[in-house]
Amino acid sequence: MPHLTRRRDRNAGQESWLIYYGDVHVGSIGLRSGNPTESDPWEWRCGFYPGSRPGECTSGSATSLESARAAFLAAWAVFLSKRTEADFVELRQEQEWTARKYAAWARGERVLVQ
Repeated sequence: MPHLTRRRDRNAGQESWLIYYGDVHVGSIGLRSGNPTESDPWEWRCGFYPGSRPGECTSGSATSLESARAAFLAAWAVFLSKRTEADFVELRQEQEWTARKYAAWARGERVLVQ
């Protein structure tokens, strides 16, 4: 069974971490930007689509990286308990199709919807 790993998001302007379950991007934790100073500075997001139903992906804010991580892990346990291997397959197939589509566009080809 895969385990969760995190990678620094080098494209984010502020500290941000992308969270993966094996090869699947399942969420993120990062500093919020543009919020009032009295609001929670951290945010987290958990879930992926396709492969889940509307409303199953969750998010929230936190006062620290540690509390955002704890909230994410709690949400992930609930989200993962409702997933089947077919959900992960559906997401991977969508990602592969999207990669093929953009590669075709880059070659100047037209893409027909499957």
